[in-house]
Amino acid sequence: MDFLSVLILVLMFLIRYNMTMADGNSMCHSGNDLNLGSVRDSLIRQEDTIVFSLIERARYPVNSRLYNQTLGLISGFSGSLVQFIVKETEAIQAKAGRYENPEETPFFPNDLPPPLVPTHKYPQVLHLAAASVNMNEDIWDMYFNKLLPLFVAEGDDGNYASTAASDLNCLQALSRRIHYGKFVAEVKYREAPQDYEPLIRAKDRDGLMSLLTFKNVEEMVKKRVAKKAMVFGQEVTVGNYSSENYKVDPSIVSNLYSEWVMPLTKLVEVEYLLRRLD
Repeated sequence: MDFLSVLILVLMFLIRYNMTMADGNSMCHSGNDLNLGSVRDSLIRQEDTIVFSLIERARYPVNSRLYNQTLGLISGFSGSLVQFIVKETEAIQAKAGRYENPEETPFFPNDLPPPLVPTHKYPQVLHLAAASVNMNEDIWDMYFNKLLPLFVAEGDDGNYASTAASDLNCLQALSRRIHYGKFVAEVKYREAPQDYEPLIRAKDRDGLMSLLTFKNVEEMVKKRVAKKAMVFGQEVTVGNYSSENYKVDPSIVSNLYSEWVMPLTKLVEVEYLLRRLD
């Protein structure tokens, strides 16, 4: 089987797996059930997906050939192999209607094909300007240049397709969580428009950021995701388990949230709110 045929098989697997994961975490909000409780429950479930995705990626070494844009592994494509896989997977998933879901944000949004099958009619919960808020360039840079070196081993085992599949799972889980800030911002705005409207009209980014920040909640989230990394990442045997060797260091997961996930989520919230009255 040639290299391109293997990639096609991998892409088909990714479509099935990622669409299932997305549906499992999706709230498919109506205007009536969008509230802080439903949003919080979704964010907590997405923590599980992120932790499991990181654990799966940690199975493989860095496999840096995946990210080298000068190797020319795909004829006629100028980017890296992982860029090719992500772009092609998103194109196929777009045909299946993935990006009709307002909870999903593509990494390569330009020229995505339209859905080829009937799709779910998602209610218009968010302001129309929500579609213009896309932080995936920042998420891509954070994941590959800052996060990945912290929890994967050096080396190259040649499992490029499987490694890229794990990378895509991580990227899409992080993107979904961070862009969920649009729903967070919408529900907060609806509960207290009198607090937000003056800041929005004044384009007061710092004021909005301050209003959206709850340090005690952020500390609780950091502790919870670290605990999940401990529980999910233990080497379990019959009758006991190891509490010392984790598949992903819990402190890295905690720092992921404190340094990147929560700050980027709040940035999404601010950008969304600034467009909320347009």
